[in-house]
Amino acid sequence: MIATFIILALAILGFISNRIPLGLIAGGVAVSLWATGVLDLDQALGGFGDPIVLFIASLFIVSEALESTGITVWAGNLIMRRAGTRRAPLLITISLFAALTTALISVNGAVAALLPLVVVIAARARIPASQMLLPLAFVAHAGSLLTLTGSPVNVIVSDLAEEAGGRSFNFLEFALAGLPLLIGSVIFILVFGRKLLPTRSSRRAPQDLAAFTLALRDEYDLGDSATLISNGSGIVEVMVPPRSELIGQRLFPGMLTPDSDIVVIAAQRGGRALREEEDPTLRAGDILLLSGTWENLTEHTTESPELLPVSSAESIRRSIPLSRGSTRTITVLILMIALLISGLVPPAIAGLLAAGALIALGVVSPARAYRSISWTTVVLIAGMIPLSTAFISTGAADLIATTLLDLLDGGSPVTALLVICVVTMLLGQLISNTATVLIVAPVALAFAEALDVSALPFMMALAVSGAAAFLTPIATPANTMVMEPGGYRFGDYWRLGLPLMIMYLVVAVFWVPFIWPFH
Repeated sequence: MIATFIILALAILGFISNRIPLGLIAGGVAVSLWATGVLDLDQALGGFGDPIVLFIASLFIVSEALESTGITVWAGNLIMRRAGTRRAPLLITISLFAALTTALISVNGAVAALLPLVVVIAARARIPASQMLLPLAFVAHAGSLLTLTGSPVNVIVSDLAEEAGGRSFNFLEFALAGLPLLIGSVIFILVFGRKLLPTRSSRRAPQDLAAFTLALRDEYDLGDSATLISNGSGIVEVMVPPRSELIGQRLFPGMLTPDSDIVVIAAQRGGRALREEEDPTLRAGDILLLSGTWENLTEHTTESPELLPVSSAESIRRSIPLSRGSTRTITVLILMIALLISGLVPPAIAGLLAAGALIALGVVSPARAYRSISWTTVVLIAGMIPLSTAFISTGAADLIATTLLDLLDGGSPVTALLVICVVTMLLGQLISNTATVLIVAPVALAFAEALDVSALPFMMALAVSGAAAFLTPIATPANTMVMEPGGYRFGDYWRLGLPLMIMYLVVAVFWVPFIWPFH
């Protein structure tokens, strides 16, 4: 138990320092738990085979398909036509969309699916991505409290309430607590989010196609008649590097490259368009404007030793709304959501089936599927899962719960509820909210029985407290997923998260007993 607390403390210090790679810290946690004998080898490395890790990895591939086929750009444009480019309407629209999506599938699934969309919207509206992505994750937590299927925790507390001799919660009954939290979260983020969130842009921002094509027509002296970008084909700029075998070869507009069906449209030399009367022999530093199918451009310019890409064909293609493969992607996405809602298969299986289908249908190549996965996020989640196991197996979680609960010693139901919620929220920052609720729920039921009050307010308060995982990027996979694209640091989370956590505590302790009385 002592070793577990020390490893946790060292991991938190490493996260706060922002100097050690996140994956290295997470891997170090798993190795340290094995080296100190806290866990055996299978337990220490079990996180890398955990279903939630496989689910998150598969969702990155689904997200890549949504992004590369232009679905996220199309959806972003649709939202912006309705909400404009002002921060408040966009945040409200995104929050409602995220909450409804979470209520149907899960927090992690909703955040993974909507993350590229929010990045696109932020770029189009010229709002730093860091001002939008953490609100996305936090609002999704509130959305998980709208329906029974919003979170596994909801199902657990509903079943426990029925087993305790009361009744289970209805499908939409959670919304009586979740809706005030959703509204309160959105209002708080609108009023204070700008000051409490950092201002950092995302490197995943898409190209502005209109500005890009206009600049190319001007820089290369191209007319307005030629179509530069379409769903099936596009353009890319490449530079001839020093010592390239192409140096010394002659070129002219309209020629085909020797090994592919890529057309040379124009060239630049010294920062201006190469004219017909100038020497057409290629030199180091010349920039060529090439046209062809997206597949040919990606294949022959990305890894060519003779050319250096100035603009990426993939990044340009992602900016085209509903490009090739979008219909297949939407079909696969709908089927995946249907599987998640129906519960016919576990979430990890639904995600893996969707990812496999997108690869099999040719929407995402195997190489691009591997590249699309944020391995930092995967390793971070997988490496920290064993810490949750250690907290439970060593009794560390029980020690924290019983120590704080001993302070109660015969208080009122409201006081008991307050202690239960505080314990749940504290543990929820360190281990999964599902594991936290499973640990604290028996204690909560024991207090309800000892005080001769209904178990319903205790169980609903547990669900609310379990969703208040806001203080760290390791509290939930959703928090981790937005960390890298939003450019967040460990200390960015608590500034916005702490006030929201206090709001959740107030709702759990005072609002919940008002809706679900003790007697």
